[in-house]
Amino acid sequence: MKKENLIFGLHPVLEAVKSKKPIDKLYIQKGMASSKIDAILNDLDQEAVSVNYVPIEKLDRLIRSNHQGIIASISPISFKSLEEVVEERLENKKDPVFIILDQVSDVRNFGAILRTAECTGVDAVIIQKKGGAPVSGDTVKASAGAIFNLAVCKVDHIKDAIFYLQGSGVKTIAATEKTSQTIYDTDLTGPLAIIMGSEGKGVSKSVLSLVDQSASLPVLGEINSLNVSVACGVFLYEMIRQRGL
Repeated sequence: MKKENLIFGLHPVLEAVKSKKPIDKLYIQKGMASSKIDAILNDLDQEAVSVNYVPIEKLDRLIRSNHQGIIASISPISFKSLEEVVEERLENKKDPVFIILDQVSDVRNFGAILRTAECTGVDAVIIQKKGGAPVSGDTVKASAGAIFNLAVCKVDHIKDAIFYLQGSGVKTIAATEKTSQTIYDTDLTGPLAIIMGSEGKGVSKSVLSLVDQSASLPVLGEINSLNVSVACGVFLYEMIRQRGL
């Protein structure tokens, strides 16, 4: 995490929150009590910000200066409301497409997915507050700036986003090697959400149990899976092919 993305100290963080700076993550020392901490949490947009209570050693590693027990990571973008984006896109676009990232943690993969999503007309990328790659200057660079042209929605839990999308009439399809059905036998037309999993574990079992369908990519070599950003690109361009775009 680059220091230029960090604000630290009780008063600077409070002022950043009051001025509506796009905060991505907030780190607070465990066991710390302060009226200013209470004021920060009260003013915080907790729907978009991941609040992490951590040991002082974690804060000391992030900042060598006097952090006063609190550090905020500033995002280069403002996050969008999932409900507002989905409602608007369903109303104004025939077949919107959403990408859900289930714990994709490598910033280069995250950025590459954002870049491909922007190139293929994806309407929003949905990420979870905790566990995924940060939205930072490195993300901007890895996405070649594409992140500025995309709606990025942050949610507490991926499962809640899936339930909401399904309730809105959006078909959910997980990309996983744990199925014999390939994307070439899968209908990728209509309102669609594609779920991509983490680099190590793929889409989690609990998420796989919720989605409408699962689809895989044919793998003919000795290695049994593709890089997640590459796999996402294949899914999106097969979606484009099926839609005749």
